[in-house]
Amino acid sequence: MARKRTRGERAGLSREAVLDAALELVDRDGLSALTMRGLGTELGVEAMTLYHYVPNKQALLDGLVERVFTGALPHAEDGAPWQTSLRAYAETLRTTLLRHPGVLPLVAGRPAVTPGTLHAVERALRTLRAAGFPLGQALDVVNSLSVFVVGHAAAEAAVGPVNKTAGPGSTTDLARLDPAEFPLIAEAVRSGEGVDDTARFRFALDALLVGFAGYGRRGGIGGTATEQT
Repeated sequence: MARKRTRGERAGLSREAVLDAALELVDRDGLSALTMRGLGTELGVEAMTLYHYVPNKQALLDGLVERVFTGALPHAEDGAPWQTSLRAYAETLRTTLLRHPGVLPLVAGRPAVTPGTLHAVERALRTLRAAGFPLGQALDVVNSLSVFVVGHAAAEAAVGPVNKTAGPGSTTDLARLDPAEFPLIAEAVRSGEGVDDTARFRFALDALLVGFAGYGRRGGIGGTATEQT
């Protein structure tokens, strides 16, 4: 006899569907609104049904972190430079976080614990190890890059675009500064240089990638510890 389907299966549920619905709820109503009962209502099932897919609220939160990170890692391309892979990861992670700012506190404060998130980390480490990074250094690169992206996205989400036209720190506000006292800031406001979030993110990202490669040449990848300055 065929196995009797559970209520969740009859409703078309899966772990992925539950996590996607949770992400939509957080996007709409904020992280504080995410409860098992509220999510069940969102999906049209009893809260107890959800426990077939996520064993508790903490697992649900870990699953949201997983959803963000696994969606950011690009598919491996044979022969692609490690810088290309990491740049694509950083760009996609930032875009994803800015699209779902409600999960930023989770991403910033919860470690990678689910198999899906750990597989994402493993993929990044394989890319770096294949490029010659020692394992410890590869872990440092992945951690440093992830912390940078999360921090940058958190700052963007908190204050809005740096070239916003109203409020403290806006271009309108800064234009009122005395150019005799703040000549360089006044020039930046007039010219628009250094006020685009995406441009400054990419500048910092490029600097990080160049720094990782340079550090490897001096003391790791193709180099020796004695070559370090």
